[in-house]
Amino acid sequence: MTFTEVPVVDVSGPVDEVAAALGRAAREVGFMYVSGHGLEPRLFDDLLAVTREFFDLPHEEKMRVWIGRSSDHRGYVPEGEEGFAGGAVDRKEAYDLGLDLPADDPDFLAGNPMLGPNQWPDLPGFREAVTAYYTAVMGFGWELFAAFALALGEQPEVFARHLTKPPSQLRLIHYPFDVDAEDRIGIGAHTDYECFTLLRPTSPGLEVLNGAGEWIDVPPRGDAFVVNIGDMLELWTNGEFVATTHRVRKVKQERYAFPLFFSVDYDTPVAPLARFVTPGRPARAGLVAGEHLFAQTAQSFAYLRDRLASGELVLPEGSLAPFSFGQRAS
Repeated sequence: MTFTEVPVVDVSGPVDEVAAALGRAAREVGFMYVSGHGLEPRLFDDLLAVTREFFDLPHEEKMRVWIGRSSDHRGYVPEGEEGFAGGAVDRKEAYDLGLDLPADDPDFLAGNPMLGPNQWPDLPGFREAVTAYYTAVMGFGWELFAAFALALGEQPEVFARHLTKPPSQLRLIHYPFDVDAEDRIGIGAHTDYECFTLLRPTSPGLEVLNGAGEWIDVPPRGDAFVVNIGDMLELWTNGEFVATTHRVRKVKQERYAFPLFFSVDYDTPVAPLARFVTPGRPARAGLVAGEHLFAQTAQSFAYLRDRLASGELVLPEGSLAPFSFGQRAS
């Protein structure tokens, strides 16, 4: 739809009212601010503090936990590592992590490309602060997922039963001060691969594409999360909920962003729910959640593209190309 601003949903109100408001935002915009979540401010403050310390480390120290040293996509992402083949390189670095599984976890030992232990830098307090934030936001994500289910007329367990060991990723992203930055896009417009994203940014830069092909600013708003629908929820609802295209505009100021990409278990089949399949809206083709996540990730990171080229990795059969969801800029 031709929205001109992103709606705010206060989730501290009555459950039915919250679910209805979330549903409207997911259908009409695909993005929303979510306030009233009740998470302790110190969780974000501590996360930001240790993130600053990590990215202030010398490059060679950060490369000790380079993501290319992992087999489960965990660790430091240097500038230029992420990008679409032939696309622009963003001025940013990141650190990716997920559910911190033990080294003897059976899925990790079996070679699952998105499940396993995290790489942790040798930085006092880093692991503790990051884990505390991840745990708290994942807990809130469970509540939000249940509310989305209610908004769809479903029971909460329709999604909750797929949350035993999800490869949900938290990214710590650093955009350095760049005096030469031009007001243009960086890595490019995209949708997120998972069910939904919970983002806390420190500065403006995020833009969302509306139905008229206009880019709408989504600046930080207090301690509210920016929540957006991802590919899997768009598919589960057969397009009822929208995975809205978005991008990060290049800005001169230093910027940190913390998206938690909320997913479901790796082997979860994702296909349109029956209530959203009609003669006028035929069911879209389904996919496997983890395979979609891995395929999209593998096409976006240089070290994984190298492994694909060498034959060390193979994309799952039927993998979609990037930009297979969401709308396009006119």
